[in-house]
Amino acid sequence: MTFANDASAAGPSGTPGTPGSGGAGGSGAAGRRVRETVTGTLPTGSPDVVYLPFQVPHGVNEVHVAYTYDRPAVPVGTQGNALDIGLFDERGTALGGAGFRGWSGGARTEFFVRSGDATPGYLTGPVRPGTWHVALGPYTVAPQGLAYEVTITLTYGDQAPEPRPVYPPERAKGRVAGRGPAWYRGDCHLHSVHSDGTRTPARIAALARAAGLDFLHSSDHNTTSAHRAWDGLWGDDLLILVGEEVTTRNGHVLALSPDPGTFVDWRYRARDRRFGHYARAVRAAGGLVVPAHPHQTCVGCAWKYGFADADAVEVWNGPWTPDDEVSLAAWDNSLIESGGSGRAWTPALGNSDAHRDPDVIGEPQTVVLADELSRTAILAGLRAGHSYVAESSKVALAFTVSGGRGRQAGIGERLTGVRPDDEVTVRLEVTGAPGCTVRFVTDQGTLFTAPAPIPAPGSAVVEWTTTPRHASYVRAEVRHPASGQGGGLPGAVAAFTNPVFLDTGEAAD
Repeated sequence: MTFANDASAAGPSGTPGTPGSGGAGGSGAAGRRVRETVTGTLPTGSPDVVYLPFQVPHGVNEVHVAYTYDRPAVPVGTQGNALDIGLFDERGTALGGAGFRGWSGGARTEFFVRSGDATPGYLTGPVRPGTWHVALGPYTVAPQGLAYEVTITLTYGDQAPEPRPVYPPERAKGRVAGRGPAWYRGDCHLHSVHSDGTRTPARIAALARAAGLDFLHSSDHNTTSAHRAWDGLWGDDLLILVGEEVTTRNGHVLALSPDPGTFVDWRYRARDRRFGHYARAVRAAGGLVVPAHPHQTCVGCAWKYGFADADAVEVWNGPWTPDDEVSLAAWDNSLIESGGSGRAWTPALGNSDAHRDPDVIGEPQTVVLADELSRTAILAGLRAGHSYVAESSKVALAFTVSGGRGRQAGIGERLTGVRPDDEVTVRLEVTGAPGCTVRFVTDQGTLFTAPAPIPAPGSAVVEWTTTPRHASYVRAEVRHPASGQGGGLPGAVAAFTNPVFLDTGEAAD
């Protein structure tokens, strides 16, 4: 990286320069650039975030940061070096994010911020004088340590006007919204160029439409910069919700559609006991708290905060894998506490977590019963569990349980007014799943499997009779044939529903 008329100076290792020191300080004419390079080495066991302070004098209108770090060879089975990066302005680095200006994780080697423009992942805004900080996140550190080099370049000039942010509307209008109460299809976990994805918002919106989605949710890692990046991409047929994937060292969580611009901090672990505070902040801003891929095995992905603060949980993430099988079983186990008791339960979602080609947006997708295609209605349907998860828009389900003087309950509801030995009829209508098998799962496990696969072209109606004494809840699964290579695992899921609870009113204390 070379600039004309720049002044470069390296401060002491790990210590940026100060105004007048020959580092990134002083004053100058418009267009003048001042550069400094900071070097250091992080040992194993370093803090989750290391802050490098630097001074921004009056008259600067752009901050540019570039970095490199070494990647030495490590023994087999040992983690190598991986270093994330972000930026905080003169308002400081305290938890809560007042000074937060952006985060790119390990997706970029350089970035800039200025009024009216910034690298995706970073927030536009005025460059004010004071002490700023580059934030380094040593994701993993090799036994040899992690040697880094950070170059900070300040450019002098006038501040450009800051445009007013344009956020997506909260309600779709026109043909789709006019459907009123209906089943709406969405993907609530998507990444763009604003974090570690490679797709632009325009490309994501086009692929969402092609996948037959009615809504999507922007959930880039640890930044809100994408919230204002969707102007002109929504429409009568597509509702766009915005939020964040809060990527902590003890698990990832979707802040699902809080008010646009709401930043949720990620700089804590379960042992710090801060997650509940941020979960409440998400809900106070109108959003939902959804732990993501809780049983993935990547570093920092395993969910360790418990589910007391969760509004829903992402049980299915991307193409079906053994991780999803574990998540589905763990979630199903949690339903036992709610069956027949009237206690609160945690609904399941499924999302693609798509980042780049060939990731398929809408594989899977959550199909939610909502009063209309709006932020409020969609979130209400998800919170209530009035939803099922399908591998694509080709698969559609209708699931009910009926009995007890003509009563009927649908997905996420409770069938009330039934006695323990009353017969109830479980009914699933499925389309778009040729060759798949239907299973009904209860608190005792899978109690019914359809005797034959669904014939071509993929439609079937399956019924089963049980009693509340035999099953405190029932949910449906539609599965592909087993591959024979899964270590005894059943076939991949094509769709599954949230449960219907059979409530006899005989709740335990």
